[in-house]
Amino acid sequence: MKIAERFGDIPTIETERLILRKITLDDAVDVYHYASNEDVTRLVTWHTHEALEDSIEFIHTFLPRYDAPWGIELKQTGRLIGTVHFVWWDPEHKSAELGYVLSHEHWGEGIITEAGRAVIRFGFESMDLVRIQARCFLENIGSEKVMKKLGMSYEGITRKAMLVKGTHRDLKVYAIVQD
Repeated sequence: MKIAERFGDIPTIETERLILRKITLDDAVDVYHYASNEDVTRLVTWHTHEALEDSIEFIHTFLPRYDAPWGIELKQTGRLIGTVHFVWWDPEHKSAELGYVLSHEHWGEGIITEAGRAVIRFGFESMDLVRIQARCFLENIGSEKVMKKLGMSYEGITRKAMLVKGTHRDLKVYAIVQD
């Protein structure tokens, strides 16, 4: 089941600095801005965008694979600066996996932590989730810090868990459960 199937569409979530909303083709230039940066794409599963057409294709084909791809809009500028999403959602087991990406110039500002908290709250309160996990490549220290700030606990390393850009990668796993 997709979130849009249950809620009619991707619900908009507002935080102090952010609007988490559905991504549209109008966001293609903003997506290209962060997705064409190799510092950003070396830490994700998808390739660096070489042209605006790559970002348009990304919006059409890659983002719909996620169960809820929220665009992260910075209220101050109205620009889309990243995404936060449930990579997958399993309603039967009441669990999901959180993923996120952020434009390089906004790293270290607490934006992903703010967006992640809002999505986790939505997952527990509106989706009846009991467990939300997140994973990152071993060298992605920034993402690991975010998971800790979100209150997630380290669960271990899944070895060779994902084939990414031609290489099997080990992943650190963190999770938070509803008490």
